Amino acid sequence: MKIRKNDNVIVIAGNYKGKTGKVLKLFKKEERAIVEGVNIRKRHTKPSQKNPQGGIMEKEAPINISNLMIIDPKTNEGTRIGSKIIIDDKTGKKKNVRVSKSSGEMLG
Repeated sequence: MKIRKNDNVIVIAGNYKGKTGKVLKLFKKEERAIVEGVNIRKRHTKPSQKNPQGGIMEKEAPINISNLMIIDPKTNEGTRIGSKIIIDDKTGKKKNVRVSKSSGEMLG
């Protein structure tokens, strides 16, 4: 899975096509992610001690990661992801880094 938590992504298919947001949570087995402000669902809740008011709550629902694309930090557009092996200067160890296919920029 090339998408990680806290990545900025754009939705490329579905009802929320074109919307961008930050990945809040990943479900690796189901290949789904919760993205901030995308796939909002309404839930009717009863009053409780935690929420004494009750009412209609809005919450993000998971979206399939095949409908997401990582945003390139250089161009602010969707990009594919590759990987590159880099040798760390301090320790001399090999490190696998995610790289944007369009601009070649490293992703954190």
